[in-house]
Amino acid sequence: MQITSSDILLVIDVQNDFCPGGALAVPDGDAVIPVIHRLAPLFDHILLTQDWHSPHHASFAHAHAGKQAFETVAVSYGEQTLWPDHCVQGTRGAEFHPDLSLPQAELVLRKGFRPHIDSYSAFFENDRTTPTGLGGYLRERNISRVFAVGLAFDYCVAYSALDARTLGFEAVVIRDASRAIDLNGSATRMEAELARAGVPVINSTQLLD
Repeated sequence: MQITSSDILLVIDVQNDFCPGGALAVPDGDAVIPVIHRLAPLFDHILLTQDWHSPHHASFAHAHAGKQAFETVAVSYGEQTLWPDHCVQGTRGAEFHPDLSLPQAELVLRKGFRPHIDSYSAFFENDRTTPTGLGGYLRERNISRVFAVGLAFDYCVAYSALDARTLGFEAVVIRDASRAIDLNGSATRMEAELARAGVPVINSTQLLD
């Protein structure tokens, strides 16, 4: 698979709260960083996303009386998983992991900042209709293919890749540059959804060798 100037490396939510010791730690989450660093020189374009929640975000379990983290509730846009407080605006947990070094990244896209709606995808809020503007940005930059890496594979990475396909971009997920939460089998379900959508899930060696 050949990388060209119309490709972008989409580095999703490599933040302290999603790494070991964080409020919503993805198992082995920081292990994606060296793989991302090896991939980065292949790309002319790199973009970072950053989860950026208000202190009492509607996706936080504490905002729902009697509910615990990882339970679900019905909201206006469907079912919402409730999470521990994480990636709160301006906190250390919301900062990028200190080992992540991508000064060449051309854009940092913050998502999940609307207090009453969660945002997994880099392209749409969880209502599936409110855009982040990323689709338009990529078109203006003549990007046609998105390589998605980061945290977590079965949520923000996979949703971003699926939405990229919906918007007409090619999308690829680099599996060893991502890690999964795997909540109630979510990793396996997302692998199947990606396959149905025609999104290849590859290993970094297929680009680096």
